[in-house]
Amino acid sequence: MTETAVYAAGGVVWRIVDGKLRVLLIHRTKYRDVTLPKGKVDPGEMLAETAAREIHEETGIRVALGVPVGVSRYRLPSKRTKIVHYWAAEATDAAIRASAFVPNKEIAALEWVSTKKALARLSYPVDVEILEYFAGLVEQGVLGTFPLIVLRHGKALGREEWDGEDAERPLASRGKKQSQAIVGPLLAFGARKLISSPAVRCVATLEPLSAILGRKIHTTKRISQDAWEDGASDARTVVGERVRARKPAVLCSHGPVLPELLTEIALATGTLRGSYLGSASALDPAAFSVVHLSANNPGSGIVAIETHLPKV
Repeated sequence: MTETAVYAAGGVVWRIVDGKLRVLLIHRTKYRDVTLPKGKVDPGEMLAETAAREIHEETGIRVALGVPVGVSRYRLPSKRTKIVHYWAAEATDAAIRASAFVPNKEIAALEWVSTKKALARLSYPVDVEILEYFAGLVEQGVLGTFPLIVLRHGKALGREEWDGEDAERPLASRGKKQSQAIVGPLLAFGARKLISSPAVRCVATLEPLSAILGRKIHTTKRISQDAWEDGASDARTVVGERVRARKPAVLCSHGPVLPELLTEIALATGTLRGSYLGSASALDPAAFSVVHLSANNPGSGIVAIETHLPKV
């Protein structure tokens, strides 16, 4: 990120009504325009967290983010560049029923329309470009997705600072802060199932998220560093279970194990392997890669991969 740019995030919110796709437009009061829900990043936020928060604040609808659908850039009157990251986001029936939206001084109205009508009504070319990319995904039949999130544990105490077993090595002070910082963005992607190496530093990285969700952390030696060093790791079994389940999941493991996890996701979904897997698995402490897979046909390949770095 550059200091001169203004960063924001939002989404193309969609739902199926009577078998037909509808997308959500917002009519803004002050600007008298029609646009997509979005807003500026708050201090300390990661972009995905911003997108989910802003969609909820502007529409009253809580969403889990799907695939990324593009980045728009334009000049503000202040001459600064505004950079907006967008994700597709399904609005479930339950989320819509729970919405308490009423017209206000910022948002005059919400409107669900076909993609074709939305393209004609949007006020800005940059929004049209985002929606056109989204429409392309729809045509490819990969709109409904679920994420497998591969997470490296937070910063741990150095080996030279620890006398006990390596698996017992705890998070450093920075690692504890990182474990808190990633809760929001992991929630933004709808994280539900929590799977971890038994190592203390991995489990501790997921504990703040576990507490918020009220969900247990499931540990497995199959993705532990000890098993990897012994040649006994088994990422294939862990990944296979998650792909078949077709539910959002977080897999928290160690640097050396991450390439195996990403490779097995590619193999399990019939995706060609390439250098992108190396980039997605070369993660700093508490960074994570979100692998988006088709909910209807996971075997059709990886739809998208995105990597996020903690702001700590």
